[in-house]
Amino acid sequence: MSASTGQPASVEAAVAETSGPAGGVRLAHSWLEARQRAWDVAQALPAHPLPLAATVGRILAADVAAAHPMPHYASSAMDGWAVAGSPPWILAERGTRLSAGQAVPILTGGTIPAGAKSVLRSESGELGRDEEGLPVLVLGGAARPGEPRNAQHIRPAGEEASAGELLIKAGTTLNPAHVALAALGGMDELPVLGRPTVKIILTGNEVIPSGIPEAGFVRDAFSPQLGAVVQMLGGTVVGLERAADTLVSMLAALADDEHDPADVLITTGATGNSSADFLREAVTAMGGTFHIPRIAMRPGQPTLLAELPDGRFILGLPGNPLAAMVGLMVLGTPLLAKLGSLPEPALVQVPCGSPIKAFSGPTRLMPYRLVYGLASPCAHTDSAMMRGLAAAQGVMAVPPHGAKMGELLPAMVLPWTRSAA
Repeated sequence: MSASTGQPASVEAAVAETSGPAGGVRLAHSWLEARQRAWDVAQALPAHPLPLAATVGRILAADVAAAHPMPHYASSAMDGWAVAGSPPWILAERGTRLSAGQAVPILTGGTIPAGAKSVLRSESGELGRDEEGLPVLVLGGAARPGEPRNAQHIRPAGEEASAGELLIKAGTTLNPAHVALAALGGMDELPVLGRPTVKIILTGNEVIPSGIPEAGFVRDAFSPQLGAVVQMLGGTVVGLERAADTLVSMLAALADDEHDPADVLITTGATGNSSADFLREAVTAMGGTFHIPRIAMRPGQPTLLAELPDGRFILGLPGNPLAAMVGLMVLGTPLLAKLGSLPEPALVQVPCGSPIKAFSGPTRLMPYRLVYGLASPCAHTDSAMMRGLAAAQGVMAVPPHGAKMGELLPAMVLPWTRSAA
């Protein structure tokens, strides 16, 4: 990843970019522009090999071919006897080449001895003695007509695949069967596309992790859900940390962690300009670049995207739960997709389910639920609420002039309800 040029590298520059004439606010990016920029500023992480057991769910970076014939030797498909010629068969010593009229015991998966033409199942044969009292193998009463046929119950070498044959195509999302196939093909590890690692940093001295908060305090709504959403968007959470509302604490939380390195740092809160908000100041102190200082949308206006000199991205989400989730959908979805070599996320069009009045402000991103195919705005969608989003299937963008019933609006489907759109 590399920082783009021509972007404000300080809080002052970021504020200047979002200020219009006479101090009026002119936000630099619409939600659509911000979404596109989050995709454009990132580069796909490099592919790398992983042990087989760690590759399930990952995207294969290169074709996988069999390193040897599969199976790599002719083997028995049954417990019984490897035989040559017609019955009765004299039992031969193990390791010798079989001649017509000879047999040797064999187990499932055992190597077919030289000279053997087929395998007689254990239930189809009986051990007896010939006229001279020597042990012989004969067909039993359970033997089927014509058993054993030539090559019956023998798995020939290369039956599943020949050496060099394609087993799994690049771009495949690996499942457990793919991993087992790769093991049988002689692989110990597989090359997979990069998947962004994410560290979550929670701020707010007023936030409590459990229980019922007293007045002046709020319950932590992020740690139970944010990691799961990041996973749905293609990231892997490698750390979670709480930072106090001080610059020193924020700088320490953003510092590179040798034990849990992360490609993306997602913070909650501290994106504003109050005396308790230190994220922007910390980014500036670390020499970071503000790709997106603010977004012309509600909720989630203070959402920001920055990049540190070492290539790590900082996705700063507001402290209110709904505002943060909207910011994550707008910026986190394209950012994590691009880093993880996933397709660029697409928007959908939904017909508005009821007239929506004009609003004196930027575009509103409103949670909706589908009712008879129409996108009806959810209730309880204040930026600090979660009830509306919990009932929603997506978030639709309503322009400042409002929307008519039936009007098509761009929307983002929530990652946990994508099949409903």
